[in-house]
Amino acid sequence: MPDVEIYTDGACVGNPGPGGYAAILKFDGKQKVVTGGYRLTTNNRMEIMAAIAGLSALKKKCVVSIYSDSRLLVDAMTKGWVQSWIKRGWHKKDGTPTLNPDLWQKLLTLTEKHQVNFQWIRGHIGDTENELCDQLSKKAAKEHNHIIDEIYEKTKNNRK
Repeated sequence: MPDVEIYTDGACVGNPGPGGYAAILKFDGKQKVVTGGYRLTTNNRMEIMAAIAGLSALKKKCVVSIYSDSRLLVDAMTKGWVQSWIKRGWHKKDGTPTLNPDLWQKLLTLTEKHQVNFQWIRGHIGDTENELCDQLSKKAAKEHNHIIDEIYEKTKNNRK
């Protein structure tokens, strides 16, 4: 199986607000960049979307290292949080609903197709790929051709 490194980041202008994500895939000496943005979303949704976008860009089964500066993303995937949320019907220990179950489910489905390792990296310390992802996700958040995040907007409106 090919080895792939995926660097990810998500950004939001306001939280919630317009958001963007970026994933940089590195494999066989090549690099591919994937970005996107949503009209109304959160920074955590964009962090998860960055990992989803990176994994979705893979065309065959790979050994994948995902590097993210999002503690939530990395801890949820490496410390068994997602599995615990599933066992509790997408609720946290205190009984409150888990946020973003739609994206966690998509991410889990994609990780099952590959051998995936999530690693936390400290942001804003000069890591080239992390800094580029940060810039690209912020740029995507500020662009005006955003997708509507229907699930987020629907759940946000239902909470009012």
